[in-house]
Amino acid sequence: MSGPLLLGIDEGTTAVKAALFDSELNTVAQARRTVALAHPRPGWVEQDPELVVGAVVDAVAEVLEHAAGREVVATGLDHQGESVLAWDADGARPLTPVIVWQDKRQESLLANIDPSVSQRSRLPLDPYFSAGKLAWLLEHDKGVSCVRDAGTLRLGTVDAFLADRLGARFATDLSTASRTQLLAFAGRDWDDQLLSAFGLRREWLPAIGPTFGSLGRLRHERWPQELALTAQLVDQQAALAGSGAVAAGALKATYGTGVFVLGRSDGPTLAEGLLPTVAWAAPGTGVGPKAAGERVATTEIGAADGLGEVAYALDGGVFAAGALLDWLARDLGLARDTPTLLAAAAGVNDSAGAIVLPALAGLGAPWWRPHAHGVIAGLHAGIRPAHIARAALEAIAWRVADIVEAMTAAGPVTSMRVDGGLSADPTLLELQADALGMDLLVGQADTTVLGAAMLAGVGAGVFDSVDDAALRLAPPAVVMHRGDPRERTRARERWRAFVAASSRL
Repeated sequence: MSGPLLLGIDEGTTAVKAALFDSELNTVAQARRTVALAHPRPGWVEQDPELVVGAVVDAVAEVLEHAAGREVVATGLDHQGESVLAWDADGARPLTPVIVWQDKRQESLLANIDPSVSQRSRLPLDPYFSAGKLAWLLEHDKGVSCVRDAGTLRLGTVDAFLADRLGARFATDLSTASRTQLLAFAGRDWDDQLLSAFGLRREWLPAIGPTFGSLGRLRHERWPQELALTAQLVDQQAALAGSGAVAAGALKATYGTGVFVLGRSDGPTLAEGLLPTVAWAAPGTGVGPKAAGERVATTEIGAADGLGEVAYALDGGVFAAGALLDWLARDLGLARDTPTLLAAAAGVNDSAGAIVLPALAGLGAPWWRPHAHGVIAGLHAGIRPAHIARAALEAIAWRVADIVEAMTAAGPVTSMRVDGGLSADPTLLELQADALGMDLLVGQADTTVLGAAMLAGVGAGVFDSVDDAALRLAPPAVVMHRGDPRERTRARERWRAFVAASSRL
Protein backbone atom coordinates (compact mmCIF):
# COMPACT_ATOMS: atom_id res chain seq x y z
CA MET A 1 0.00 0.00 0.00
CA SER A 2 1.01 3.62 -0.48
CA GLY A 3 -0.28 7.03 0.46
CA PRO A 4 0.04 9.30 3.48
CA LEU A 5 -0.36 8.12 7.05
CA LEU A 6 -2.02 9.62 10.12
CA LEU A 7 -0.60 9.07 13.60
CA GLY A 8 -2.60 9.04 16.80
CA ILE A 9 -0.96 9.26 20.24
CA ASP A 10 -3.22 8.50 23.21
CA GLU A 11 -1.65 9.46 26.56
CA GLY A 12 -4.12 7.72 28.85
CA THR A 13 -4.29 7.21 32.59
CA THR A 14 -2.55 3.83 32.70
CA ALA A 15 -1.08 3.42 29.22
CA VAL A 16 0.19 5.25 26.16
CA LYS A 17 -1.02 4.00 22.79
CA ALA A 18 0.22 4.99 19.36
CA ALA A 19 -1.32 3.93 16.07
CA LEU A 20 -0.85 4.63 12.38
CA PHE A 21 -3.87 4.88 10.08
CA ASP A 22 -4.25 5.32 6.35
CA SER A 23 -6.43 8.04 4.85
CA GLU A 24 -9.51 5.78 5.12
CA LEU A 25 -8.81 5.32 8.86
CA ASN A 26 -7.75 1.70 8.52
CA THR A 27 -5.18 0.64 11.12
CA VAL A 28 -1.66 0.16 9.76
CA ALA A 29 0.29 -0.38 13.01
CA GLN A 30 -0.21 0.10 16.74
CA ALA A 31 1.82 -0.07 19.94
CA ARG A 32 1.09 0.20 23.66
CA ARG A 33 3.18 1.01 26.73
CA THR A 34 1.87 0.83 30.29
CA VAL A 35 2.61 3.64 32.74
CA ALA A 36 2.36 2.83 36.43
CA LEU A 37 0.26 4.80 38.89
CA ALA A 38 1.59 5.50 42.38
CA HIS A 39 -0.47 6.03 45.54
CA PRO A 40 2.04 7.53 48.03
CA ARG A 41 -0.69 8.56 50.49
CA PRO A 42 -4.40 7.90 50.83
CA GLY A 43 -6.21 9.87 48.14
CA TRP A 44 -3.01 10.69 46.22
CA VAL A 45 -2.57 9.39 42.66
CA GLU A 46 0.65 10.19 40.78
CA GLN A 47 2.77 9.26 37.76
CA ASP A 48 6.41 9.84 36.90
CA PRO A 49 6.47 12.37 34.01
CA GLU A 50 9.68 10.89 32.63
CA LEU A 51 7.99 7.51 32.36
CA VAL A 52 5.16 9.18 30.43
CA VAL A 53 7.64 10.79 28.03
CA GLY A 54 9.48 7.49 27.63
CA ALA A 55 6.27 5.62 26.90
CA VAL A 56 5.28 8.15 24.22
CA VAL A 57 8.71 8.04 22.60
CA ASP A 58 8.83 4.22 22.65
CA ALA A 59 5.31 3.67 21.32
CA VAL A 60 5.76 6.19 18.50
CA ALA A 61 9.17 4.78 17.59
CA GLU A 62 7.67 1.30 17.32
CA VAL A 63 4.82 2.27 14.99
CA LEU A 64 7.07 4.43 12.82
CA GLU A 65 9.06 1.29 12.04
CA HIS A 66 5.98 0.12 10.14
CA ALA A 67 5.59 3.27 8.06
CA ALA A 68 7.63 1.58 5.30
CA GLY A 69 8.81 4.87 3.86
CA ARG A 70 5.35 6.42 3.75
CA GLU A 71 5.03 10.00 4.96
CA VAL A 72 3.26 10.67 8.24
CA VAL A 73 1.43 13.87 7.33
CA ALA A 74 -0.55 14.40 10.53
CA THR A 75 -0.17 13.63 14.23
CA GLY A 76 -2.85 13.91 16.89
CA LEU A 77 -2.05 13.93 20.61
CA ASP A 78 -4.76 13.28 23.17
CA HIS A 79 -4.21 13.15 26.91
CA GLN A 80 -5.76 12.29 30.25
CA GLY A 81 -7.68 15.51 30.68
CA GLU A 82 -7.41 17.12 34.09
CA SER A 83 -4.05 15.63 35.20
CA VAL A 84 -1.34 18.26 35.73
CA LEU A 85 2.29 18.86 36.59
CA ALA A 86 4.83 21.66 36.97
CA TRP A 87 8.06 21.95 34.98
CA ASP A 88 10.95 24.29 34.34
CA ALA A 89 10.97 26.14 31.02
CA ASP A 90 14.71 25.42 30.89
CA GLY A 91 14.77 22.04 29.14
CA ALA A 92 11.15 21.22 30.06
CA ARG A 93 12.47 19.53 33.20
CA PRO A 94 9.67 18.16 35.42
CA LEU A 95 9.50 19.63 38.91
CA THR A 96 6.67 17.45 40.20
CA PRO A 97 4.98 14.15 39.49
CA VAL A 98 1.92 14.14 37.28
CA ILE A 99 -0.99 14.71 39.66
CA VAL A 100 -3.60 12.41 38.14
CA TRP A 101 -7.26 13.40 37.69
CA GLN A 102 -8.32 10.89 40.39
CA ASP A 103 -6.16 12.62 43.03
CA LYS A 104 -7.96 14.12 46.06
CA ARG A 105 -5.14 15.90 47.92
CA GLN A 106 -6.52 19.40 47.31
CA GLU A 107 -9.88 18.88 49.02
CA SER A 108 -9.01 21.10 52.01
CA LEU A 109 -7.66 23.80 49.69
CA LEU A 110 -10.90 23.83 47.72
CA ALA A 111 -12.85 24.43 50.93
CA ASN A 112 -11.26 27.90 51.04
CA ILE A 113 -11.96 28.84 47.41
CA ASP A 114 -14.66 31.42 46.74
CA PRO A 115 -17.85 29.48 45.84
CA SER A 116 -18.50 31.99 43.02
CA VAL A 117 -15.89 30.02 41.06
CA SER A 118 -18.55 27.38 40.37
CA GLN A 119 -21.03 29.94 39.11
CA ARG A 120 -18.48 31.55 36.79
CA SER A 121 -16.97 28.33 35.41
CA ARG A 122 -20.19 26.28 35.69
CA LEU A 123 -18.07 23.46 37.10
CA PRO A 124 -18.42 22.19 40.68
CA LEU A 125 -15.62 22.82 43.18
CA ASP A 126 -14.35 19.25 42.98
CA PRO A 127 -10.82 17.80 43.19
CA TYR A 128 -11.34 16.35 39.69
CA PHE A 129 -10.46 19.60 37.94
CA SER A 130 -6.98 20.96 37.20
CA ALA A 131 -7.09 24.36 38.93
CA GLY A 132 -7.11 23.01 42.49
CA LYS A 133 -4.24 20.65 41.71
CA LEU A 134 -2.14 23.49 40.29
CA ALA A 135 -2.90 25.69 43.30
CA TRP A 136 -1.86 22.85 45.61
CA LEU A 137 1.48 22.46 43.83
CA LEU A 138 2.18 26.17 44.20
CA GLU A 139 1.37 26.09 47.88
CA HIS A 140 3.11 22.87 48.89
CA ASP A 141 6.01 22.12 46.54
CA LYS A 142 9.28 23.92 47.34
CA GLY A 143 10.76 23.14 43.93
CA VAL A 144 7.84 24.86 42.26
CA SER A 145 8.29 27.90 44.48
CA CYS A 146 11.99 28.19 43.63
CA VAL A 147 11.43 28.00 39.86
CA ARG A 148 8.53 30.44 40.16
CA ASP A 149 10.86 32.93 41.85
CA ALA A 150 13.43 32.36 39.10
CA GLY A 151 10.82 33.23 36.46
CA THR A 152 10.91 29.95 34.51
CA LEU A 153 7.87 28.15 35.93
CA ARG A 154 5.45 26.34 33.66
CA LEU A 155 2.23 24.75 34.83
CA GLY A 156 -0.24 22.76 32.81
CA THR A 157 -1.81 19.56 31.66
CA VAL A 158 0.18 16.64 30.30
CA ASP A 159 -0.40 17.56 26.64
CA ALA A 160 1.23 20.97 27.14
CA PHE A 161 4.20 19.32 28.84
CA LEU A 162 4.66 16.75 26.07
CA ALA A 163 4.30 19.33 23.30
CA ASP A 164 6.85 21.55 25.05
CA ARG A 165 9.27 18.71 25.81
CA LEU A 166 9.10 17.29 22.28
CA GLY A 167 9.75 20.60 20.59
CA ALA A 168 6.36 21.75 19.33
CA ARG A 169 5.21 24.60 21.57
CA PHE A 170 4.04 25.48 25.08
CA ALA A 171 0.31 25.48 24.42
CA THR A 172 -2.86 23.53 24.97
CA ASP A 173 -6.23 23.49 23.22
CA LEU A 174 -9.62 24.89 24.16
CA SER A 175 -11.12 21.47 24.95
CA THR A 176 -8.44 20.96 27.60
CA ALA A 177 -8.74 24.49 28.96
CA SER A 178 -12.50 24.03 29.33
CA ARG A 179 -11.85 21.26 31.89
CA THR A 180 -9.41 23.15 34.12
CA GLN A 181 -11.96 25.39 35.93
CA LEU A 182 -9.92 28.38 34.71
CA LEU A 183 -12.28 29.34 31.87
CA ALA A 184 -15.54 31.17 32.33
CA PHE A 185 -18.53 29.34 30.86
CA ALA A 186 -18.19 29.41 27.05
CA GLY A 187 -14.94 31.41 27.42
CA ARG A 188 -12.08 31.27 24.95
CA ASP A 189 -9.14 32.33 27.13
CA TRP A 190 -7.91 32.04 30.71
CA ASP A 191 -10.24 34.02 32.95
CA ASP A 192 -8.61 36.63 35.19
CA GLN A 193 -11.17 36.24 37.98
CA LEU A 194 -10.73 32.46 38.09
CA LEU A 195 -6.94 32.71 37.89
CA SER A 196 -7.02 35.07 40.88
CA ALA A 197 -9.30 32.74 42.87
CA PHE A 198 -6.74 29.92 42.58
CA GLY A 199 -3.63 32.13 42.95
CA LEU A 200 -2.43 31.41 39.42
CA ARG A 201 -0.83 33.69 36.82
CA ARG A 202 -1.42 33.69 33.11
CA GLU A 203 2.30 33.66 32.30
CA TRP A 204 2.75 30.29 34.02
CA LEU A 205 0.11 28.64 31.85
CA PRO A 206 0.21 27.49 28.24
CA ALA A 207 -1.40 29.54 25.49
CA ILE A 208 -4.79 28.30 24.38
CA GLY A 209 -5.05 27.34 20.72
CA PRO A 210 -7.41 25.36 18.49
CA THR A 211 -7.86 21.62 18.68
CA PHE A 212 -6.68 21.02 15.13
CA GLY A 213 -4.61 22.88 12.58
CA SER A 214 -0.89 23.52 12.20
CA LEU A 215 0.26 23.31 15.81
CA GLY A 216 4.03 22.80 15.55
CA ARG A 217 6.37 19.86 15.02
CA LEU A 218 7.28 17.02 17.37
CA ARG A 219 10.76 15.55 17.25
CA HIS A 220 12.94 13.03 19.04
CA GLU A 221 16.29 11.50 18.22
CA ARG A 222 14.76 8.02 18.13
CA TRP A 223 12.23 8.98 15.47
CA PRO A 224 13.24 8.82 11.80
CA GLN A 225 11.18 11.90 10.92
CA GLU A 226 9.76 15.03 12.49
CA LEU A 227 6.03 14.84 13.04
CA ALA A 228 3.59 17.60 12.19
CA LEU A 229 1.37 18.11 15.24
CA THR A 230 -2.06 18.82 13.76
CA ALA A 231 -4.40 17.93 16.63
CA GLN A 232 -4.22 18.21 20.42
CA LEU A 233 -7.13 17.53 22.79
CA VAL A 234 -8.56 15.67 25.78
CA ASP A 235 -8.81 11.89 25.45
CA GLN A 236 -12.59 11.78 25.93
CA GLN A 237 -13.13 14.37 23.21
CA ALA A 238 -10.92 12.29 20.94
CA ALA A 239 -13.09 9.26 21.70
CA LEU A 240 -16.19 11.33 20.93
CA ALA A 241 -14.85 12.01 17.44
CA GLY A 242 -13.49 8.49 16.95
CA SER A 243 -16.81 6.93 17.91
CA GLY A 244 -18.59 8.93 15.23
CA ALA A 245 -20.80 10.77 17.76
CA VAL A 246 -20.24 14.09 16.01
CA ALA A 247 -23.83 15.37 15.68
CA ALA A 248 -25.93 17.02 18.37
CA GLY A 249 -27.82 14.39 20.40
CA ALA A 250 -25.24 11.66 19.73
CA LEU A 251 -23.67 10.22 22.91
CA LYS A 252 -20.63 8.08 23.48
CA ALA A 253 -19.47 6.22 26.57
CA THR A 254 -15.84 5.12 26.89
CA TYR A 255 -15.34 2.25 29.37
CA GLY A 256 -11.83 2.23 30.78
CA THR A 257 -10.41 3.13 34.21
CA GLY A 258 -13.69 5.03 34.60
CA VAL A 259 -16.58 5.56 32.22
CA PHE A 260 -16.86 8.93 30.54
CA VAL A 261 -20.04 9.88 28.74
CA LEU A 262 -19.97 12.80 26.31
CA GLY A 263 -22.80 14.08 24.19
CA ARG A 264 -22.59 16.71 21.46
CA SER A 265 -24.76 19.77 22.01
CA ASP A 266 -25.88 22.53 19.67
CA GLY A 267 -23.96 25.17 21.62
CA PRO A 268 -22.85 26.02 25.16
CA THR A 269 -25.38 24.06 27.22
CA LEU A 270 -26.07 23.63 30.94
CA ALA A 271 -27.67 20.57 32.54
CA GLU A 272 -28.01 19.72 36.22
CA GLY A 273 -25.06 17.63 37.44
CA LEU A 274 -23.21 17.59 34.10
CA LEU A 275 -20.13 19.43 32.89
CA PRO A 276 -20.34 21.88 29.99
CA THR A 277 -17.25 21.30 27.90
CA VAL A 278 -15.70 22.06 24.53
CA ALA A 279 -15.69 19.13 22.13
CA TRP A 280 -13.18 20.71 19.74
CA ALA A 281 -12.27 24.11 18.35
CA ALA A 282 -11.34 24.87 14.75
CA PRO A 283 -8.53 27.29 13.89
CA GLY A 284 -9.48 30.82 12.91
CA THR A 285 -7.86 33.14 10.42
CA GLY A 286 -5.66 36.16 11.07
CA VAL A 287 -3.24 36.97 13.86
CA GLY A 288 -2.73 34.38 16.58
CA PRO A 289 -2.73 34.66 20.37
CA LYS A 290 0.02 36.04 22.55
CA ALA A 291 -1.40 34.77 25.82
CA ALA A 292 1.83 32.92 26.61
CA GLY A 293 4.29 35.37 25.17
CA GLU A 294 5.85 34.46 21.84
CA ARG A 295 5.98 30.73 22.48
CA VAL A 296 3.30 30.03 19.86
CA ALA A 297 3.99 30.71 16.20
CA THR A 298 1.12 33.08 15.59
CA THR A 299 1.09 32.61 11.84
CA GLU A 300 0.33 28.92 12.39
CA ILE A 301 -2.49 29.22 14.88
CA GLY A 302 -4.97 31.48 13.17
CA ALA A 303 -7.56 33.99 14.27
CA ALA A 304 -7.53 37.01 16.55
CA ASP A 305 -7.70 34.69 19.55
CA GLY A 306 -6.44 31.68 17.61
CA LEU A 307 -9.86 30.09 17.41
CA GLY A 308 -12.61 29.69 14.87
CA GLU A 309 -15.83 27.71 15.22
CA VAL A 310 -16.21 25.88 18.55
CA ALA A 311 -18.17 22.63 18.98
CA TYR A 312 -19.62 21.96 22.43
CA ALA A 313 -20.62 18.92 24.49
CA LEU A 314 -21.94 17.81 27.86
CA ASP A 315 -19.82 15.48 29.96
CA GLY A 316 -20.39 13.13 32.87
CA GLY A 317 -17.88 10.81 34.46
CA VAL A 318 -18.05 7.56 36.44
CA PHE A 319 -14.71 7.63 38.23
CA ALA A 320 -14.33 3.87 38.82
CA ALA A 321 -15.19 1.17 36.30
CA GLY A 322 -12.16 -0.85 35.20
CA ALA A 323 -10.48 0.43 38.37
CA LEU A 324 -13.32 -1.08 40.42
CA LEU A 325 -13.02 -4.46 38.71
CA ASP A 326 -9.24 -4.47 39.10
CA TRP A 327 -9.61 -3.69 42.80
CA LEU A 328 -12.18 -6.42 43.37
CA ALA A 329 -10.03 -8.99 41.62
CA ARG A 330 -6.50 -8.01 42.61
CA ASP A 331 -6.82 -6.25 45.96
CA LEU A 332 -9.95 -7.79 47.42
CA GLY A 333 -8.93 -11.20 46.06
CA LEU A 334 -12.24 -12.19 44.46
CA ALA A 335 -10.55 -13.58 41.33
CA ARG A 336 -7.12 -14.27 39.89
CA ASP A 337 -7.40 -11.27 37.59
CA THR A 338 -10.00 -9.03 35.98
CA PRO A 339 -10.77 -11.31 32.99
CA THR A 340 -11.45 -14.15 35.46
CA LEU A 341 -13.75 -11.85 37.44
CA LEU A 342 -15.66 -10.95 34.26
CA ALA A 343 -16.03 -14.63 33.40
CA ALA A 344 -17.44 -15.28 36.86
CA ALA A 345 -19.98 -12.48 36.43
CA ALA A 346 -21.11 -14.03 33.15
CA GLY A 347 -21.63 -17.38 34.91
CA VAL A 348 -24.51 -16.23 37.14
CA ASN A 349 -27.94 -14.97 36.12
CA ASP A 350 -28.17 -12.17 38.69
CA SER A 351 -26.39 -10.60 41.63
CA ALA A 352 -28.47 -12.51 44.23
CA GLY A 353 -29.35 -9.19 45.89
CA ALA A 354 -25.81 -7.81 46.14
CA ILE A 355 -25.44 -4.17 45.14
CA VAL A 356 -22.31 -2.04 44.73
CA LEU A 357 -21.65 1.69 44.80
CA PRO A 358 -18.54 2.18 42.59
CA ALA A 359 -17.22 5.24 44.48
CA LEU A 360 -13.56 4.31 45.01
CA ALA A 361 -12.59 7.83 43.89
CA GLY A 362 -15.73 9.64 45.02
CA LEU A 363 -19.01 9.88 43.19
CA GLY A 364 -18.90 11.94 40.01
CA ALA A 365 -21.70 13.14 37.74
CA PRO A 366 -24.48 13.88 38.27
CA TRP A 367 -24.08 13.70 42.07
CA TRP A 368 -20.61 15.23 42.65
CA ARG A 369 -19.93 13.82 46.10
CA PRO A 370 -16.12 13.64 46.37
CA HIS A 371 -16.26 12.23 49.92
CA ALA A 372 -18.41 9.23 48.99
CA HIS A 373 -16.86 5.81 49.48
CA GLY A 374 -17.39 2.52 47.73
CA VAL A 375 -20.08 0.30 49.25
CA ILE A 376 -20.95 -3.40 48.88
CA ALA A 377 -24.38 -4.14 50.34
CA GLY A 378 -27.07 -6.82 50.25
CA LEU A 379 -24.70 -9.50 51.55
CA HIS A 380 -26.02 -12.81 52.86
CA ALA A 381 -24.78 -16.38 53.18
CA GLY A 382 -25.67 -17.22 49.60
CA ILE A 383 -23.51 -14.49 48.06
CA ARG A 384 -20.44 -15.70 46.16
CA PRO A 385 -17.66 -13.73 44.40
CA ALA A 386 -19.46 -14.14 41.08
CA HIS A 387 -22.52 -12.32 42.45
CA ILE A 388 -20.40 -9.39 43.62
CA ALA A 389 -18.70 -9.33 40.23
CA ARG A 390 -22.06 -9.14 38.49
CA ALA A 391 -23.25 -6.49 40.96
CA ALA A 392 -20.18 -4.43 40.03
CA LEU A 393 -21.10 -4.62 36.32
CA GLU A 394 -24.69 -3.69 37.15
CA ALA A 395 -23.40 -0.72 39.17
CA ILE A 396 -21.32 0.53 36.25
CA ALA A 397 -24.34 0.22 33.97
CA TRP A 398 -26.62 2.10 36.38
CA ARG A 399 -24.06 4.86 36.93
CA VAL A 400 -23.90 5.41 33.16
CA ALA A 401 -27.71 5.43 33.11
CA ASP A 402 -27.66 8.17 35.79
CA ILE A 403 -25.62 10.36 33.45
CA VAL A 404 -27.62 9.60 30.31
CA GLU A 405 -30.84 10.42 32.18
CA ALA A 406 -29.37 13.81 33.15
CA MET A 407 -28.39 14.41 29.52
CA THR A 408 -31.91 13.80 28.28
CA ALA A 409 -33.00 16.82 30.32
CA ALA A 410 -30.86 19.01 28.03
CA GLY A 411 -32.26 17.63 24.78
CA PRO A 412 -33.18 14.44 22.94
CA VAL A 413 -30.63 11.63 22.82
CA THR A 414 -30.51 10.13 19.34
CA SER A 415 -27.91 7.38 19.78
CA MET A 416 -25.54 5.78 22.29
CA ARG A 417 -22.13 4.61 21.10
CA VAL A 418 -19.80 2.64 23.36
CA ASP A 419 -16.09 1.93 23.22
CA GLY A 420 -13.10 1.26 25.46
CA GLY A 421 -11.57 -1.94 26.80
CA LEU A 422 -14.58 -3.00 28.86
CA SER A 423 -16.88 -2.63 25.86
CA ALA A 424 -15.54 -6.01 24.74
CA ASP A 425 -17.40 -7.68 27.62
CA PRO A 426 -20.81 -8.91 26.40
CA THR A 427 -22.30 -9.17 29.89
CA LEU A 428 -21.62 -5.51 30.62
CA LEU A 429 -23.05 -4.45 27.25
CA GLU A 430 -26.24 -6.45 27.80
CA LEU A 431 -26.66 -4.95 31.28
CA GLN A 432 -25.97 -1.47 29.92
CA ALA A 433 -28.48 -1.71 27.09
CA ASP A 434 -31.12 -3.00 29.51
CA ALA A 435 -30.41 -0.29 32.11
CA LEU A 436 -30.75 2.42 29.46
CA GLY A 437 -33.66 0.85 27.62
CA MET A 438 -31.96 1.64 24.33
CA ASP A 439 -29.76 -0.12 21.79
CA LEU A 440 -26.00 0.35 21.91
CA LEU A 441 -23.81 1.04 18.89
CA VAL A 442 -20.49 -0.71 19.48
CA GLY A 443 -17.45 0.56 17.62
CA GLN A 444 -13.89 -0.64 17.82
CA ALA A 445 -12.55 -0.96 21.36
CA ASP A 446 -10.11 1.95 21.09
CA THR A 447 -11.75 4.93 19.47
CA THR A 448 -9.58 7.36 21.44
CA VAL A 449 -6.35 6.95 19.48
CA LEU A 450 -8.46 6.71 16.32
CA GLY A 451 -10.16 10.01 17.14
CA ALA A 452 -6.80 11.70 17.74
CA ALA A 453 -5.61 10.59 14.29
CA MET A 454 -8.94 11.47 12.70
CA LEU A 455 -8.86 15.06 14.01
CA ALA A 456 -5.19 15.27 13.02
CA GLY A 457 -6.31 14.46 9.50
CA VAL A 458 -8.80 17.33 9.68
CA GLY A 459 -6.02 19.63 10.90
CA ALA A 460 -3.75 18.58 8.04
CA GLY A 461 -6.43 18.97 5.36
CA VAL A 462 -6.72 15.24 4.67
CA PHE A 463 -10.40 15.54 5.57
CA ASP A 464 -12.58 18.56 4.87
CA SER A 465 -14.22 18.56 8.31
CA VAL A 466 -14.90 16.45 11.38
CA ASP A 467 -18.16 15.30 9.79
CA ASP A 468 -16.30 14.35 6.62
CA ALA A 469 -13.76 12.31 8.60
CA ALA A 470 -16.54 10.50 10.50
CA LEU A 471 -17.89 9.18 7.21
CA ARG A 472 -14.77 6.97 6.95
CA LEU A 473 -15.55 5.11 10.19
CA ALA A 474 -16.63 1.49 9.98
CA PRO A 475 -20.30 0.84 10.80
CA PRO A 476 -20.83 -0.21 14.43
CA ALA A 477 -22.27 -3.45 15.75
CA VAL A 478 -25.59 -3.24 17.60
CA VAL A 479 -26.50 -4.63 21.04
CA MET A 480 -30.28 -4.67 21.42
CA HIS A 481 -31.95 -3.82 24.71
CA ARG A 482 -34.31 -6.33 26.27
CA GLY A 483 -36.42 -6.66 29.39
CA ASP A 484 -39.69 -5.41 30.76
CA PRO A 485 -39.89 -1.59 31.06
CA ARG A 486 -41.78 -1.95 34.35
CA GLU A 487 -39.03 -4.13 35.82
CA ARG A 488 -36.46 -1.61 34.58
CA THR A 489 -38.32 1.16 36.41
CA ARG A 490 -38.42 -0.87 39.65
CA ALA A 491 -34.71 -1.69 39.40
CA ARG A 492 -33.92 1.94 38.72
CA GLU A 493 -35.88 3.09 41.77
CA ARG A 494 -33.99 0.56 43.91
CA TRP A 495 -30.69 1.84 42.52
CA ARG A 496 -31.50 5.48 43.16
CA ALA A 497 -32.60 4.74 46.72
CA PHE A 498 -29.33 2.87 47.30
CA VAL A 499 -27.25 5.78 45.96
CA ALA A 500 -29.10 8.23 48.17
CA ALA A 501 -28.62 6.08 51.26
CA SER A 502 -25.02 5.00 50.76
CA SER A 503 -23.24 7.89 49.02
CA ARG A 504 -23.07 9.93 52.22
CA LEU A 505 -21.39 7.19 54.26
